[in-house]
Amino acid sequence: MPSSRARWLLPLALFVLSVTWGYTWVMAKQALEFAPPFAFAAERCVGGALALLLAVKVMGKSLVLKAPGQTLAIGLVQVTGFMLFQTWALVEGGPGKTAVLIFTMPIWTLLIAWPMLGERIRGTQWLAALSTLAGLVLIIEPWNMHTSLFSKFLGVMAALCWAIGTVLVKRLRSRHKVDLLVLTTWQMVLGAVPLVLLALAIPERPTDWSLSYIGILTFMSVISTALCWWLWIIILDRVPAWEASLSVLGTPVVAIISSRVMLGEEFKLGEVAGMLLIGSGLALLTLLGWAASRRGAK
Repeated sequence: MPSSRARWLLPLALFVLSVTWGYTWVMAKQALEFAPPFAFAAERCVGGALALLLAVKVMGKSLVLKAPGQTLAIGLVQVTGFMLFQTWALVEGGPGKTAVLIFTMPIWTLLIAWPMLGERIRGTQWLAALSTLAGLVLIIEPWNMHTSLFSKFLGVMAALCWAIGTVLVKRLRSRHKVDLLVLTTWQMVLGAVPLVLLALAIPERPTDWSLSYIGILTFMSVISTALCWWLWIIILDRVPAWEASLSVLGTPVVAIISSRVMLGEEFKLGEVAGMLLIGSGLALLTLLGWAASRRGAK
């Protein structure tokens, strides 16, 4: 029975992650109507850090910081860097194609994980990788982006930060035995500090602390940031970095569907084809993982 529950844990975590992070793009658009971008990023991460600290306290875990140098590096790259470039990209180029550039992360993870972690794609895994990456290209449409070069650069930098953080988490877990919730908490706490300092240093309009914004910020902090980053590290702990990165490509699919439904926009043919390719690649990854677990159980 425990093995059966464990088998379903990863697909369930990926489903929650994709749906939540996908809808987060819509929530972020709404949040920026109430708060300036850098203040919003800082408030979101501080809220996430507080939620994680509360979870650690409730669960009675020790907050002893292991591997402080590596944990700090993860926090600065995966929280500070990612949130900074993501928010800046939204400001410079809007939440459209530029924001989707962030999901080039699997490509950078594939390139970095090979020399740093020795992770290679083999056999049928290439079909899943090529299918998901081809679907991503069709959604991004790099040949049809009408945004500034600077905004594209910021989106790619956010993707690189996410990819580097992903590899650093895998390397830390291979060298040190650390609790995943505590690791998530410390990376959020350490990563939030520079964002708070940046928000205080950059002159912006004040945040409108209305009930609507408090509700959005609570969702973004507790669910989208604290819970989902914990789920992300759990997923990274169970599968190779490249596979986890490809699996999260369900997020832009959910983002496109939710934004189209809420804004009443029509789906483009390239988007539909891209979503089908990503869905096929994710299904193949799931099938390969299920087959591997069946062989391991025998």
